[in-house]
Amino acid sequence: MVKVMAFGTFDVLHPGHSYFLREAKKLGDMLIVVIALDETVLKVKGQLPRDNQEQRRKNVQHNRAVDKSILGNAGDKYAIIEQEKPDIIALGYDQRAFVDRLEQELTKRNLHPKIIRLKPFQEHIYKSSILKQQLLHKN
Repeated sequence: MVKVMAFGTFDVLHPGHSYFLREAKKLGDMLIVVIALDETVLKVKGQLPRDNQEQRRKNVQHNRAVDKSILGNAGDKYAIIEQEKPDIIALGYDQRAFVDRLEQELTKRNLHPKIIRLKPFQEHIYKSSILKQQLLHKN
């Protein structure tokens, strides 16, 4: 069984997220999605997500492509990869957080998953930051 792992905030789920999850699932038999903790989102993006981490995890779990959704690790961001041992890591087209040290951390832990960066889906429309701005202007 080929295990695929994907990571993200997944706040305000939109068609771009659904596309990403479907494409990640096509890479293997089982898709494990790691949801960023609220504190991690605050550090990386400078603001808390609209929905809390558990709500975001539940929202992602409802997607048919997702076999397992889990919360990330507050300390060692790479420990979850070591724990789940995916065959493939699927990255979003704009995913940069913690990616710079990914290969180094995998090698250090003697893990060798294939890393695949997926293509975007209408990123000029379905990008979370754009959609959040639109929501703010409506309210």
